[in-house]
Amino acid sequence: MTIDVQAIADLGPTDRTAFFERDAGIEAVEDDVRGIVDRVREEGDVAVRDFTSDFDGVELGNIEITDACERASDEIDDEIREAIETAVANVREFHEAQRPEDWRREFGDGRTLGRRFRPLERVGVYVPGGSAAYPSSAIMGIVPAVVAGVEHVAVVTPPAEELNPVTLAAIDAAGADVVYSVGGAQAIAGLAYGTETIDRVQKIVGPGNKWVTAAKAAVRGDVEIDFLAGPSEVVVVADGSAAPELVAAELVAQAEHDPNASVVAVTDDEATADAVADAVDEQASEREREDVIRDALANDASGVLLARSMSEAILFTEEYAPEHLSVIAGDDESIVDRIDSAGSVFLGPNTPVAAGDYASGTNHVLPTNGGARVTGGLSVETFLRSTTVQRLSSKGLADLGETITTLADAEGLEAHAESVRCRLDEEDDP
Repeated sequence: MTIDVQAIADLGPTDRTAFFERDAGIEAVEDDVRGIVDRVREEGDVAVRDFTSDFDGVELGNIEITDACERASDEIDDEIREAIETAVANVREFHEAQRPEDWRREFGDGRTLGRRFRPLERVGVYVPGGSAAYPSSAIMGIVPAVVAGVEHVAVVTPPAEELNPVTLAAIDAAGADVVYSVGGAQAIAGLAYGTETIDRVQKIVGPGNKWVTAAKAAVRGDVEIDFLAGPSEVVVVADGSAAPELVAAELVAQAEHDPNASVVAVTDDEATADAVADAVDEQASEREREDVIRDALANDASGVLLARSMSEAILFTEEYAPEHLSVIAGDDESIVDRIDSAGSVFLGPNTPVAAGDYASGTNHVLPTNGGARVTGGLSVETFLRSTTVQRLSSKGLADLGETITTLADAEGLEAHAESVRCRLDEEDDP
């Protein structure tokens, strides 16, 4: 058995800390990242090229590779091109449904209030890549920004001697405006502060390794970011009706991402718990990335947990606040209705997390480390700002006048009060 079965009731303080106080693991590289960020801010392209040579082993020619992305579609198989186009269409369709509409409402007492939404002008999307292919990350980061109406969507993706055309084709299909062959902390710094080649942006989004995450933490405040994401996570809530091999498949799939991934199954059925653990061991042995999977399964924040009741399983899951939540149970809707904190939810035996990773339409850029307690994943709203709008009639101001001036006087802000009184006085003049 490669993953432990533990009773939730038996978890001690150390166990609970491992499960509930996960972090992105950036502390070890923070000082080095700060040095990279500062040098890029001061030296621009020179620093970007030096760090790319040092860390990626690539001597950059052109930093901007937008033309290469536009040509990449001709270099990939028709089957892959069609898959990219289908995924882009589904993700676009889902995110178009999120676009809020401006509104104004008359409240009947002289107040007309409303809200309007406008896109950011310039955003940066980090797309992991280089020689590896991550077309899904390109689609998830770029499409919602385009749907939101962002005027300039810049992409950074790590360089390689031969860039993977699948990632480049996905970047182009998703609708990026400009693409830079830069990765790591130096890419984040370039987007945050600008260089001779890289345009400065207002917000940076997208997943990356701990160097990328630490760089986003370092520039936050000078530029907006989405959130600080750590290794992948999944919690599968299952009852006795769940097929153990499906529960195990979800754990193994997330464990495949990273040796630091956290994968948890929670069930109120002892036979199911034991069967899931056995199935995980069997499936791990059949995967090409077995070593990575087993490292993740051995994490203190991974395990098969036995609850005394489904209520206990739900309470554990809510406290965990997982990036991905899979519910494979007879009454999955009532279970998920009791869980508020999760990045993305996958209901039923026919809804693998991989569907959301690639092509169902939802976004796979999600909060980790308990971030789902306070925020959601990437969406159209990520790339919008809202403005409130108001108009008062003379009667509306008169009705509110005493309330406003009383509160302003109580705060000692005389000019605030007078800005109201002077208007009311004008109305009193003959």
